[in-house]
Amino acid sequence: MPPKVKVTKEDIINAAVDIVRKSGAQAINARTVASVLNCSTQPVFSNFATMDELRLAVVEKADIVCQEYMQREVESGEFPPYKANGMAYIRFAKEEKELFKLLYMRDRSNESIPEESELTDKMESMVHHNTGLNGTDAKLFHLEMWAYVHGIATMFATGFLDLDWELVSKMLTDSYQGLRKQYGME
Repeated sequence: MPPKVKVTKEDIINAAVDIVRKSGAQAINARTVASVLNCSTQPVFSNFATMDELRLAVVEKADIVCQEYMQREVESGEFPPYKANGMAYIRFAKEEKELFKLLYMRDRSNESIPEESELTDKMESMVHHNTGLNGTDAKLFHLEMWAYVHGIATMFATGFLDLDWELVSKMLTDSYQGLRKQYGME
């Protein structure tokens, strides 16, 4: 009798992430995960008490993938760090449509969403460093910029449009410069 293949928690999460990439978040269930792993559903339920627990692990893994996009874009040095984060967010939406939808386009009305996050603090700090704005002004500047970036990313994720990458870069620069002008910076 051949030895049983051990299916790890990480294997299950990776399989579920692949399912999301191909078919969307609604396709995650124990049977589809087991099918991808060529096993029974037993390892899924041995590693996760509920499917909600697995879905949360998939969200966390998708967030790691998104953060890797941001890190690579910043490290490439092609754009200043603040713009690089926006470009990475849009690239993530373009290249990982379903993971983007899972992270940023799901109903979150029943979730407790922290008002401040480490990433938001980091972005507001960059705004302060680049513009000299403080407090509420830095927060509002970033919120307006992020809303613009999110709109472009959403259009990519939903297939509404597919812009040339140079145009996307120009659009972000124009928006950023427009906001600087709005805040009295020339």
